[in-house]
Amino acid sequence: MVEIDSLLHSGYHHPAQRPWQVERTLTKSALMYPIFVTHEKDSMTPIPSMPNQCRIGVNRLEEFVGPLVAKGLQSVMLFGVPDDFVKDAFGTAADDPNGPVIQATRLLKSKFPELLVACDVCLCEYTSHGHCGHLNPDNTIDNTASVRRLAEVAVNYAKAGADCVAPSDMMDGRMRAIKQGLFDAGISHRVSLMAYSAKFASALYGPFRDAACSGAQFGDRSAYQLPPPSRGLARRAIERDVREGADMIMIKPAGFYMDIIRDAKDLAPNHPIAAYQVSGEYATIHHAAAAGVYELKPAVLESMTGFMRAGCNIVITYFTPELLDWLS
Repeated sequence: MVEIDSLLHSGYHHPAQRPWQVERTLTKSALMYPIFVTHEKDSMTPIPSMPNQCRIGVNRLEEFVGPLVAKGLQSVMLFGVPDDFVKDAFGTAADDPNGPVIQATRLLKSKFPELLVACDVCLCEYTSHGHCGHLNPDNTIDNTASVRRLAEVAVNYAKAGADCVAPSDMMDGRMRAIKQGLFDAGISHRVSLMAYSAKFASALYGPFRDAACSGAQFGDRSAYQLPPPSRGLARRAIERDVREGADMIMIKPAGFYMDIIRDAKDLAPNHPIAAYQVSGEYATIHHAAAAGVYELKPAVLESMTGFMRAGCNIVITYFTPELLDWLS
């Protein structure tokens, strides 16, 4: 005989009851679309390893973003793809006023003033060695110099009109330095800080590095990105970034790290939590659907449901254009 306290079906037997059991529901406002902006101003170049994604020049951004805004797009994250000849050991071109990120930020805020424009803050796309900060003579990370430079870049993106800056470099202490820089510039009240708090040294970034031309020229990033098994380090990084002034906490990648998403929600219950469904996750879902393993739409929607159930408020995903249609 079934015990009375074992009965659950009565709470969701009717379709109208099922949404009542949902803690968070995916909406268009939860989506943030990552866009690769290239120095080639008239370019719309497909990225072979990322189906349906392109490197987009500033002169093509309005025609690309406009239809998405009309469908309900509310936020984007910009990644710069500079010309190789501007790269140097220090990432000097990262905040070039004529570079792709600042030019794109100004254009988008001019054409779509209600669109939230977030800028990824890192040096890997702009350094000749492909690492995310400045290096010591022995090729280890110079954390102090890196943080100083990253704070300069973040403040300059904010001055160009960015609504949010998102440092992805994983240097120690960069959140406090950027927050202080924004405050000193008198713009901390209008620029939010999204922390890539738990960014793991994952195998899933390959297509992104192709898209952004940002692969390390030697070694890897495992000395500053988190080791994949390290739940404790992730928790400490989340707590640190909250203390240092982060407005939002991000976990990257997303699908393999939903336990960390839940940890983040528990550790920072008053902060929005973002999941970045990275390029390798995106490509995997696409290729599996193309091979007939499953249908694309239900698989993507199920992945979104998992992120929201784990505790997310924001999902950064290359599936945003499709989701804007599916959620209409």
